[in-house]
Amino acid sequence: MSQQACNTVATHDGDTPDEARRRFLRTTGLSALGAMLGMTIPFERNLPSGVIPVALAQDTGMDLMSGKTGLVVLGDRPLNAEVPAHLLDDDITPYEYLFVRMNGLVPQTALDQNAEGWSLTIDGEVENPLELTIDDLKSRFENVTRRLVIECGGNGRAYFQPGTSGNQWTVGAVGCPEWTGVRLSDVLKEAGLKKTAVYTGHYSNDVHLSGDEEKVVISRGAPIEKVMEGDSIIAWAMNGEPLSALHGFPLRVIVPGYPASASQKYLTRIWIRDKEHDGAKMTGDSYRIPAYPVAPGTEVPESDMVVLTNMPVKSIVTFPQTGTEVKAGEQVEVRGHAWCGKGDVSAMHVSIDFGQTWQEATLEPAANRFAWQRWRANLTPPQHGYYEVWARATDQDGISQPPQSPVWNPRGYANNIQHRIALVAVV
Repeated sequence: MSQQACNTVATHDGDTPDEARRRFLRTTGLSALGAMLGMTIPFERNLPSGVIPVALAQDTGMDLMSGKTGLVVLGDRPLNAEVPAHLLDDDITPYEYLFVRMNGLVPQTALDQNAEGWSLTIDGEVENPLELTIDDLKSRFENVTRRLVIECGGNGRAYFQPGTSGNQWTVGAVGCPEWTGVRLSDVLKEAGLKKTAVYTGHYSNDVHLSGDEEKVVISRGAPIEKVMEGDSIIAWAMNGEPLSALHGFPLRVIVPGYPASASQKYLTRIWIRDKEHDGAKMTGDSYRIPAYPVAPGTEVPESDMVVLTNMPVKSIVTFPQTGTEVKAGEQVEVRGHAWCGKGDVSAMHVSIDFGQTWQEATLEPAANRFAWQRWRANLTPPQHGYYEVWARATDQDGISQPPQSPVWNPRGYANNIQHRIALVAVV
């Protein structure tokens, strides 16, 4: 590419590097692609309109994983990585131990950590459409900080039988960071919801894997009654720091209790709908479960699928690490976290005899609604040998985690099977 072409790209006021590249692709034509890549493209004329060559598209985000510690990468396009249970012992999940779930590519604004000119649109079924900058959000609404669990809807998918498609998450697609922002309900009140308001639709500026700017990566939402409860927030900070590139810079919505797909990153717009939102990954099998129990492996008609809303009650053992050696006849502390999509957990039990008997664990209150709750128990393996610690949380309605996979669904969502770890008692 000539110096003149380079200067042309650089002289558009306000362009980010990503915008400049896309502008160049629109204005120069296919013959320039080879020059940009430094080689001939034999089949350049077959490249679909709007699709950026992979070599020119920004990376998948793997380089951003340098700030993470101990995560297990399940896929790199899009980037998905979970956390071993023993790394989730903190009451407030630190950045390095928070799982990564991408549906597309990290947008350039997030990579650059540059929010200049960013705005959030609130429109649709509202009396007063809003266009808010981040400074507007910070100055016009009460700022709040909350510990809120965020969990991928597919967490636990690996344990379904028969297996289902998608990332084979075990138990580590969950965390409970501390988020800072404003209540979504306060913003929607200022916009003035019409009586016809039924659902939110969330939109972002993340990049489709194809590089096609016209394709929406994901656009999910939540019922108005859910987001108006006061627990959902529009966040700009996590654990006291601006949102990172992997976790939604500069804005994201957090809808606690719902699958994390509703807590959309890189937030640019909230469209208030007069019906259930039908954006990308809201229909078909995406984040949907059968309206009635089905036998494993059943093909379920799309008309019989409903949106996954409240995540089920769940718990994990975070200490000790599975496989740890302990002393036979001596007490060992076992601890972890419990949470529920409907709110607080009511009880926590553990077993070391494969579920034949259960011991009640001490369950601490949540720091705030939708934060996970610390539990602890002292267990004594009676003799040397192999043991398993089974963990079982119970919600406010008396519903407990099952010892085997719960009701099957085609995409493997909401598996809340009891978490188990191994202990080896030695003399």
